[in-house]
Amino acid sequence: MKELDARGLDCPEPVVKTKQALGEADKVVVSVDDQVQADNVAKLAKKLNAEVAIVEQEDHYQLTIEQQGDEQEGTEEEQSGKVYFLTSDPLGEGEEKLGTILTKGFISTLLDVRPLPDKIIFMNSGVKIPTLNQQAIDDLKELEEQGVNILSCGTCLDYYEITEELAVGEISNMYEILSALNSGKVVEV
Repeated sequence: MKELDARGLDCPEPVVKTKQALGEADKVVVSVDDQVQADNVAKLAKKLNAEVAIVEQEDHYQLTIEQQGDEQEGTEEEQSGKVYFLTSDPLGEGEEKLGTILTKGFISTLLDVRPLPDKIIFMNSGVKIPTLNQQAIDDLKELEEQGVNILSCGTCLDYYEITEELAVGEISNMYEILSALNSGKVVEV
């Protein structure tokens, strides 16, 4: 049995750390801050065909997860051949602080998704991610080493005057980007 204290961690870290722990032990007891995190960890357990029990404590939630034989991820949609299209930094609309948290979580979580996407395309202010966001750059370099093609819009890099700061991936053009987006397997983030 392995115990994991995931309290105080931002999403998606409790899920990522739980999955790692389940790779090391058949039974894992996880502590998380709130119901949302408990639900997210429980979804992972169910996806892996593991039994999960949730107990609400005074100031946190405790989940006991037991694997039932081999871990299976059969319910997860196939992602091979997918293209992720990021057009803003921070991610999404709304509060900038939340968008920054989402950027960090999205890029780091891609390292734990299998199969990996074929491409990640950055356009508009999204090109700031592979140029100015050091944590994302480190994660993107690891993704690139694992075969993910990282593309950044050259016009966008020029517009923001950050072409020289591109730290990972290749400078691309509209033709190559549209060809990738025309694949039909695009996920806009």
